[in-house]
Amino acid sequence: MTIPYGRQSISSTDIEAVNDVLRSDFLTQGPVVPKFESTLSQRCEAKFAVAVNSATSALHIACMALGVQPGDKVWTSPITFVASANCARYCGADVEFVDIDPRTYNMSPSCLEAKLVAAQRTGSLPKVVIPVHLSGQSCDMAAIHELAKKYSFSIIEDASHAVGGTYRGEPVGNCRFSDITVFSFHPVKIITTGEGGMALTNDKYLANSMARLRTHGITREVAQMQGAPTGPWYYEQLDLGYNYRLTDVAAALGISQFQRIDEFVSRRHEVAKRYNDMFADSSVTRPWQHPDSYSAFHLYIARVDFSSHQTTQKRVFDELHGKGIMANLHYIPIYRQPYYQQFDYSSADFPESEKYYGEAISLPMYPGLSVDEQSFVAQTLLRAIGESSGS
Repeated sequence: MTIPYGRQSISSTDIEAVNDVLRSDFLTQGPVVPKFESTLSQRCEAKFAVAVNSATSALHIACMALGVQPGDKVWTSPITFVASANCARYCGADVEFVDIDPRTYNMSPSCLEAKLVAAQRTGSLPKVVIPVHLSGQSCDMAAIHELAKKYSFSIIEDASHAVGGTYRGEPVGNCRFSDITVFSFHPVKIITTGEGGMALTNDKYLANSMARLRTHGITREVAQMQGAPTGPWYYEQLDLGYNYRLTDVAAALGISQFQRIDEFVSRRHEVAKRYNDMFADSSVTRPWQHPDSYSAFHLYIARVDFSSHQTTQKRVFDELHGKGIMANLHYIPIYRQPYYQQFDYSSADFPESEKYYGEAISLPMYPGLSVDEQSFVAQTLLRAIGESSGS
């Protein structure tokens, strides 16, 4: 038996939705992509949505639309996938990191404020800050937005984990406290398009810019053109863009999946509650949930003080993997990656991120995880650290 840390849920309805597109006249840029965009923007209460082939692509064009360029500074969390930082490097910007909150593991507003105060003194304020909603729980966006108004930076919410979640009772993705929000539809995420992403915004200029950038920088909209159209074939390339388009095939899967998003998120909460109950009398630290946030629970991140159990993180992971439990670690701090080490970050600047990295373990979390499988995961972890389960 192998239990992955994440797994997609594909229904016969999903398969039929994809088959319908395969039988249609359009496989790539047809009517289904705009329908998917409309579905997401309406649910998230955002004015505009731009579908792309990955959340990485969405982050890239979001940075481009906000004018990120060489010499600019972009700040993000070190506890995230490398794409949250790479998007700025693609634009030639410098990347800096803000330490995490010890309970939510998201970007710490207090650390952000302290870093902004210091940066203002040296004239090195960021152009863009990218808070990451780790595991599906929203960052404290109201606090970050207040700092954005004071220090004049733009905000991209990396909500790759958080589609279906809420913040202060409103849907993540409404961009109330940000310029752009990005979602991921990778197979282990809340819903999937195979590979895919979405950028949402309430700013028409940003939406038009991102729509062009995903399609080679080209527009067919007369209102955006610099010259008069010379025929029905006419288009203009206004920017140096990319081929980041999502296909109709992928969008059809996304629309079908989206019909079950509430079911998926609810099921993830059930799985999280069971883990919480199983670890209630143990030394395992369960993920804390801020009352302002309703997490999409993409990940269930437990923490263990391995040294106090006379064991190591690697030994526990090896034991889990040896039993077919594919636990993971989200994430290695980005500044530890060989590419980023050339920029001379100091791990001493990120004490909470370092502590997190030494204790975190992502346990299997997906809607189809059975009670028996979950019990096996919890019991195996507890035995590996020398504790017993009452479940």
